[in-house]
Amino acid sequence: MDDNEEAIRNFFEAVSERRLADLPEFMAHDVVDHNKIIHGEADEPSAAFEGLRRQLAAFDPLTIHVEEVIAASDKVVARLTQRGVNGGAHPRMPEPTGRPFENEAIWILTVRDGKIAEIRAVSDRLGLFLQLGWDWPQVD
Repeated sequence: MDDNEEAIRNFFEAVSERRLADLPEFMAHDVVDHNKIIHGEADEPSAAFEGLRRQLAAFDPLTIHVEEVIAASDKVVARLTQRGVNGGAHPRMPEPTGRPFENEAIWILTVRDGKIAEIRAVSDRLGLFLQLGWDWPQVD
């Protein structure tokens, strides 16, 4: 297994196991998240750490299963299945619904010096909102 691929698999394992203290082992201190993990995250380097913390607080349990990984040079693409329960507050829905969800996501990660330096991600947000009973955000 490629070193970058292994680092990404280990990163998602740490997130699923809620090992927040281990995240600096996998993410650069100035990691840039181009596609914010959670609404309301600050637009600055390293904000992904707080975004992941908030995501884990909102979804407990949350597990991320790596379905497949493609690694080429400094880029790693991971197709994931995310499962969880909205058991905590979330900026889009302060009151937890207690409802479970399962959705698919694709993360594109740039790895430098063995750590995640950039994050780009897309997921089935419409499916997530429908499963959790959240209202779709309105465009002003």
